[in-house]
Parts: sequence; C-alpha cells; structure tokens
Amino acid sequence: MTANVGGMDKMLRIVVGLALLAFALFGPATITWKWVGFIGIMPILTALMGWCPAYTLVGVNTCPTRKA
Repeated sequence: MTANVGGMDKMLRIVVGLALLAFALFGPATITWKWVGFIGIMPILTALMGWCPAYTLVGVNTCPTRKA
C-alpha cells in the first residue's frame, strides 16, 4: 500500500473522525441514529495508516511527492 493521504488531509480526517465519534458517544440519547457517528472510526484509521482505499479507486493522491 502506497501512501496517498497527505498531511492536511490527515489532520482533517482526524478532526472529522473525532467529531463523529464524540457525537456517537456523547450525543443526545433521544436520537436513535447516533450509531452513525461510529463511522468516524474510518477516517481516523485511514489518517493513521496514510492510505485511503477510496482514493486508490478514483486515482487521488494528496501525499506530497518526495524528491530523490
């Protein structure tokens, strides 16, 4: 797996993932669909791995290229 998630993209994924998880864990109990917040695990995992399978499918790469 070649890294395809860049620095700013990683930070954004972590922030969004944590916000979704916070909603799932601490959101109002009256909302019956707060389980959707657990989708926040995916952006956190892709940020930590530095690789996004969806980016691979569509050919996107936000990781800066390294010059040799």
